[in-house]
Amino acid sequence: MDQALYAVVMEAYLHGVSTRKVDDLVKALGADTGISKSEVSRIWAGLDQEIGQFRNRGLNALSYPYVFLDATYCKARVNHLVVSQAVVVAFGVAADGRREVLGFDVGDSENEAFWTEFLRTLKARGLGGVRLVISDAHSGLKKAIGVVFQGASWQRCRVHFMRNVLAVVPRASKKMVASIIRTAFAQPDKAHVNAQFDEVATMLAKSHPKVASMLHDARSDLLAFADFPPRHWRQIWSINPMERMNKEIKRRTDVVGVFPNPAALLRLAGAVLVDQHDKWEAGDRRYLSEASMAQLNTIDDPIEQEVALPELIAA
Repeated sequence: MDQALYAVVMEAYLHGVSTRKVDDLVKALGADTGISKSEVSRIWAGLDQEIGQFRNRGLNALSYPYVFLDATYCKARVNHLVVSQAVVVAFGVAADGRREVLGFDVGDSENEAFWTEFLRTLKARGLGGVRLVISDAHSGLKKAIGVVFQGASWQRCRVHFMRNVLAVVPRASKKMVASIIRTAFAQPDKAHVNAQFDEVATMLAKSHPKVASMLHDARSDLLAFADFPPRHWRQIWSINPMERMNKEIKRRTDVVGVFPNPAALLRLAGAVLVDQHDKWEAGDRRYLSEASMAQLNTIDDPIEQEVALPELIAA
């Protein structure tokens, strides 16, 4: 009975049920005395050790060519004030094509210092073989990526970029502009992608010069995906897969509303992410096939090139 009760309380926690509602649930299951808030909190706190072990596990068993980074915001009390806290998440695609949650943390903001520290903890745990990092263009995150993942390419999320573009386009022209830009991504190889991108920028320069300027400035970051196998493009040119994961975190945390402290927020978000990681690990479906991942071996490794350059200069 104790084990069954524990399982029910933990499952309720994963769905963001409050301590008060857990008491009602326990009574509905036949326990007349219910369960105290302190007991519920004690059971939930038992997750900390499991989540801590997961967050500190080694990452050196496999290489992770693709790393996705994103953040979502939730409310928590800090120094008796309700403030917005960033839940930052990293997931990677391993050399065998499987997805893994690499790490997560909670902090005051998405500034460069916070992201840099987070990314360095991933490297310290053994994260290696990174070829491409995919994220939005948040300035702090972009700078942190450049510092920690030197030698890796950066892919700016095309979905976020499109939102930025359409924000400066009149409503009547949004569909037309979006359709024209998408043609640059609907190409069979790198050469055609680059040629069509230039054509799109030229085409929009007359009617929407601001959009053309944005395209020009973001060109190399938006087209980083083209240096990788075409079979991977749709999976690596945006952070849409992370957005779905963030929505699941928000769905669970919105039930709570305001967390009593950042640690409680980290616990629930962490439980959701560990659960997602376990589902990926148990599933048969890979994010990218092993055969297509093998194609990465035919691409010059930018990290090896960066290491070889100083040696070449010294010689």
